[in-house]
Amino acid sequence: MTRHTEVAPKPVTTGTEITRTDCKQCGTEVHGIDGRYSCPLCGWVNHWSEGHNELPAEVDSSGPTTG
Repeated sequence: MTRHTEVAPKPVTTGTEITRTDCKQCGTEVHGIDGRYSCPLCGWVNHWSEGHNELPAEVDSSGPTTG
């Protein structure tokens, strides 16, 4: 008979994190994903390069082309 040791499952992580900061234009607390924000009150958006990690590669989803 073989005995198995039970191991707790590893938590599933998607690699994304909800983050928050103050809007640099109007001071409202804003929430974003991985350090990328946009303020719903004044329209301020931080530059994509200020995020906490690399953006995924662009995927062409325009579908097949006919020629």
